[in-house]
Formats: sequence, structure tokens, C-alpha cells
Amino acid sequence: MRFWKMNGLGNDFIILNNMEEHLPVERLPELARRLCHRRLSIGADGLMVVDTAEQGGDFKMLFFNSDGTVGEMCGNGARCICRYGYETSLAGEQQTIETTAGLVTGQRIDRRTYKIRLNNPTVIKLDCPVKIDGNVYPCSYIELGDPGLPHAAVSFPGLRDADGGDVRERGRKIRWHRVFAIGANVSFYERLAPDHVLAKTFERGVENFTLACGTGAGSVATALTLLGPCSGKNIRVSMPGGDLFVDVLTGDDSVESLYLTGLTNIAAKGEVTDEDLLL
Repeated sequence: MRFWKMNGLGNDFIILNNMEEHLPVERLPELARRLCHRRLSIGADGLMVVDTAEQGGDFKMLFFNSDGTVGEMCGNGARCICRYGYETSLAGEQQTIETTAGLVTGQRIDRRTYKIRLNNPTVIKLDCPVKIDGNVYPCSYIELGDPGLPHAAVSFPGLRDADGGDVRERGRKIRWHRVFAIGANVSFYERLAPDHVLAKTFERGVENFTLACGTGAGSVATALTLLGPCSGKNIRVSMPGGDLFVDVLTGDDSVESLYLTGLTNIAAKGEVTDEDLLL
């Protein structure tokens, strides 16, 4: 199997082209668990599989978390897959990708910078506080696309200087909180300036913080735009892996379009030779 290893600000992925590999879809979760293991194989936050389009897009993206669970969509992954599509001639500078959560459009800005239109929010609950260990955290709940990718955007003053282990444990507890029927990705955030936010996302399927989360950045920016503190224009979301930029276009108290821009990186291209991987 030929693969690419890419990352968007440290949120890293293994990419396989199933139009060439012809892998059975039912085996892809197992493949994700194996290949994404950081000590036993290549290692990544997720596996992305490119396949033939079925709804008029340039190609289809199947996304699996490192634990083998299906991901509805991945913002940084979609930016990386856009670059993959352009550089392998599957699509041009403007492209449309089919995802489990719906169609995602992408645009090449320059060699490494890609901009995508995220799936629009289908569920928005701006006032959805959660109580953990006797503490109540202000929270907004947002689902992107259909079926929805769930995100909890949690205000966390002092996040920059907070103890990492403590924040991780809070993220784990909120991720499984009963108020979220299907669980949630948890993005803690702290406003640093009117349109500048620090954020860290505890991701489902990875069950830990990742260096960056595109849909998490989009959800935080959406909540802060609708709540009022942010303008919705070129919001800088600083994550451990670097900066993402989000534009939230609103109308009549709803979100009409949501855009995510940031760098991509091709870390490696190669061949899977894992001798313990039997397909």
C-alpha cells in the first residue's frame, strides 16, 4: 500500500488512495487502528481514504479516527486532502469533496495554504452549561453537517497557564457528559483579543488533545461570533500546533457559511510494509 503522511498544524493523518488500493471498506477501521498506532506502525491522529465520488464531487473522503471509529468530517484533514487532490491531479485549485457529513468545498491559496468551506452548523445551542465535579462551565454546543459532528465550545479563562493534566481530565469528563447524547469533541478556549482566541481540543476517537482541530476552531469561532465578542471576520484561533483562521458569515442570527484557512504539510510519502498487518 502506498501512503502519504500529512498534517495540518500537527493534526496528522495517513492518506490512502482506494481507487488504486481497492481495500475492502469493512476492513478500514481495523486498518486505521493499526496504522495510526504511534509505536507499532506509522502513527497518526486519523486515517483518510480517498475513493470514487458518488454525489458529483471530485472524490470521496472516508475518515477514521485512530481508534477505528468513523469520523463525520475533519477540518484539518479536509484541508490536507484538498492538497492531496490537487497534487495528485484528482482535482483542480477549486474542488468538492464528499464526506460523511456532506459536501465540502476547498480552494488552493498557495503551495501550502488551503481554505475549505466547513459544513454549516445544523445544531446550535449557545447556552449549554455543563457541570463537572461541582463546577459549572459555560458551554456552547454545535453540530457541523448532517449527520452532525458534535462540538462543545467551553470558555476557560486562564487556559494559557492552566495545568495540562488537569485540563485533559476535564476534557475527558465533558467529552462523555450525559448532556451530549452522542458525546462531543471538547474545545476549551480563552479570548486573548477581540478576534484572537486560544483553543485546545480534546477529540473523540483520539481521546486526547490534538495539536490542532479545524472543526473545533470553526465551532469556537461560530459560538463567539453569534454570542457577540468576535466579528466573524478572519478570527485567529491559536492552537498548540499553530494558527487557524476562521470566517463566519451570518444572516438573521444563523450561519450561512463557515470557512477555515491554514497551512498544510506533506511529511512523508512511502509504502506500508507493516509485517503484522494482514488484510
